[in-house]
Parts: sequence; structure tokens; C-alpha cells
Amino acid sequence: MKKIILSAIMLVGLVSMAQSQEIAKNALGIRIGDNNGFGGETSYQRGLSNNNRLEFDLGWRDIRDYDAIKGLALYQWVWNLDGGFNWYVGAGAGIASWDYDGKEDDDSGTSVFAAGNIGIEYGFKEVPLLLSFDARPEIGSGNYDDDNFGFDVGIGVKFKF
Repeated sequence: MKKIILSAIMLVGLVSMAQSQEIAKNALGIRIGDNNGFGGETSYQRGLSNNNRLEFDLGWRDIRDYDAIKGLALYQWVWNLDGGFNWYVGAGAGIASWDYDGKEDDDSGTSVFAAGNIGIEYGFKEVPLLLSFDARPEIGSGNYDDDNFGFDVGIGVKFKF
């Protein structure tokens, strides 16, 4: 019985925390990540409600002899941890185009993929700035390295408006 009461109290607390947060209506910035190489993305977030948003990323990857351009759309759920700290999870899909310029042969292709997303962010109250750290597992078809799974870790800086 004590476990049920404690669980109910924790559930009410989590629901009230989720309702009391405020995420930015719009945020635009960059995300620097790594998925078998260095790359950057232009990132835009659009708040849909107090705890849901869309994120759109367009970026490039540079891996040894490979170059890739990648677009991604994510739907995210956001929960407040404390003050300006939030954590979030999301899911989405994207498309990538890659080009290989090797010493022995050249190749190129297109890949579609599904992605998950989990991260933590801090939004400053004094200045309209949002800092984030996240992980993004991706699974898809036709990837440039013949491996259909990628794990992207990145940091982001966005301007809130």
C-alpha cells in the first residue's frame, strides 16, 4: 500500500512539473555532432505546447573520404528537471545524400533513416540562449559505410525567440 501511495505522489509531482515548465516558442542555432566523423547542423525548434516541440536539422558530415548532407525532422517531448534545466526525448526521420571520393573508386548514394533523440538542455532566463547535449541513434538504408546503424552525439547552441 505504501508503494502505491508513494507512486501516486511521484506521478502527481511529475505531471505538475511537466505543466509548470516553459519551452521557447522558437529557437534557431547550430548543433555540432559526431557520427563516424565531424559535422555541423543548422537547427530550428518550434514549440507546439508547454512540453512538445518539433526540431528540424540540416547539416553536413565530413568523414575521411566521405561527404554527406543530411536533413532530419524530430518530434520531442520535454520535461523540466529544475529551473532552466530540461530533458527531452524524441523520434523522427530524415534523408541523407553522400559522396565517396576514394583513391581507387568513387561512389555516391541516398539514404533514408529513422532517428531517436535523448538529451538535456539549459535555457538561460537573463539572455535568450539555449545550450544542449544529446544523443541520436539512427537506423536506415543505403548508408555510406555499409552499416545501417549510426550513433550521433552532439552539443548545441540556440538563440530563443
